[in-house]
Amino acid sequence: MSDVVLFSLLETPSGKYIGKATLNKPKALNALGQDMIDLLLPTLREWEKDDNIVSVFLDSEGDKAFCAGGDIVAMYKAMQAAPGDMPSSLQTFFTDEYTLDYLIHTFSKPIVVWGNGIVMGGGLGLMSGASHRIVTESSRIAMPEITIGLYPDVGGSWFLNKMPAGCGLFLGLTGASINATDALFIDLADFYIPHEQKDAFLSRLIDLKWGSSDSLNHEKVSDLCRHMHSDFKVGLPKGNVKANATNIEAVTQGDNVTQVVESILSMDVTDDKWLAKAQKGLAAGSPITMHLVFEQLARGKNKTLAECFKMELGMSCRCGELGEFQEGVRALLIDKDGEPNWKYKNVQEVETSLVESFFTPRWSDQTHPLHHIH
Repeated sequence: MSDVVLFSLLETPSGKYIGKATLNKPKALNALGQDMIDLLLPTLREWEKDDNIVSVFLDSEGDKAFCAGGDIVAMYKAMQAAPGDMPSSLQTFFTDEYTLDYLIHTFSKPIVVWGNGIVMGGGLGLMSGASHRIVTESSRIAMPEITIGLYPDVGGSWFLNKMPAGCGLFLGLTGASINATDALFIDLADFYIPHEQKDAFLSRLIDLKWGSSDSLNHEKVSDLCRHMHSDFKVGLPKGNVKANATNIEAVTQGDNVTQVVESILSMDVTDDKWLAKAQKGLAAGSPITMHLVFEQLARGKNKTLAECFKMELGMSCRCGELGEFQEGVRALLIDKDGEPNWKYKNVQEVETSLVESFFTPRWSDQTHPLHHIH
């Protein structure tokens, strides 16, 4: 069996190296599993400490997806084997995944992520924190957890709050898919470079005059990205978010999640396919998730990045116990009947005490599995 992550060191003319990590499960759209995290986490930590390595380049095998999310089929099997309990493998997965995401967010050296094709859920966790996030003509980005009864984790409480007014809440509630132009507008990406230019970009990255200062190296990578972005930006697809920004801000103004959901569901979407699809995504989604998205953004607003990940770990563990997430995965990926039997029929029915249980601390500060991030 081939390695699920391929590692190589690319030598630069100055004798320094660029660490290259390639997600290698193209048939599974590079879905992030525990096996991949177990390779990425120690290697990135090693590369950060190694003075001979000046930068990291993270990409994927195949042209369809950078990473279509976490390996939720493996999670489903674990939940099925332990009904009503939090499977320890799930807690380990989320703990290690968020540790990896946090490492990328706080990495001292430039990390370039080539976000080609599908970038969803866990894939966005890997991309969102990188210092240089590149999208291509085929980038399709989403946090579609509403469809499986989870919620936008992997730092969503942090990055959804950083978007233009209402956009994070709207995208979290609808699971709407966005393209490269949208990603640049809402600050989920930094540069657009066509996929066919990847080899050219890599060779120019290798040839940069790398020095020993991380901040100068960051600047050099930024200059290269900016240069290639301006050469090719004519190929950018037509975006949807910016054109609807006023609308999105208006419908997400409610004081509570019920008001916001009702506003989105009553939008007139006759002339807009993208809005119509977003509305449909919300209508079919988990009512519990609707509450979680609203709450995580409200509570995450004044939290640090580390505090957001700590909050999300508690939420994810609760999702592992409750059964809604399991049912969502069953309907979408196991039986594929597309008919999830959600615990509640609509957003109004969800009890406050149930929502609160996702935010009730499970650990003390000292015993929190993520106590090492701060």
